[in-house]
Amino acid sequence: MKIRAAIVNNRKAQIELVVRSGRIYPVPFAKLVPRPSSKDRIEQAYVDEELGNEAVTYILASGAEGTVHIDHALEYNQDPGMLAELLAHKLTVEAGRRAERSGLSRRELARRLHTSVPQLYRLLDPTNTRKSLSQLIALLHLLDCAVDLVVKSRKTA
Repeated sequence: MKIRAAIVNNRKAQIELVVRSGRIYPVPFAKLVPRPSSKDRIEQAYVDEELGNEAVTYILASGAEGTVHIDHALEYNQDPGMLAELLAHKLTVEAGRRAERSGLSRRELARRLHTSVPQLYRLLDPTNTRKSLSQLIALLHLLDCAVDLVVKSRKTA
């Protein structure tokens, strides 16, 4: 996910990362290293092109420099979309491993899933984030896997 802009909000004591979709992900100063303070404020913050526009580098008045990555902001904000994509990615990687070991052809897997071979390739593509979890679970079932989803309170997780 690429960052479009970085806003330093001293009143709220946070850096706000603005992504291409326009969504804003705040990261409090307390989570930054080095940590800004009222005596050592952020003088400059910019989207770092050297980090693929996926991080913001900030410079404090003392000259200390720090970086905050978009993944850190997503993790802090516990973005539900990111968490769902992560689950789909894990299932996709496992399905790919199991498909390789199964010895079944792609055509046979597609036939048993009642879909096309190109759709099966899209399903097995880890970079494709627009896929159905039910299709992934059906594929894993065909590959002799039992998929159990466990839901826990975050306090016990």
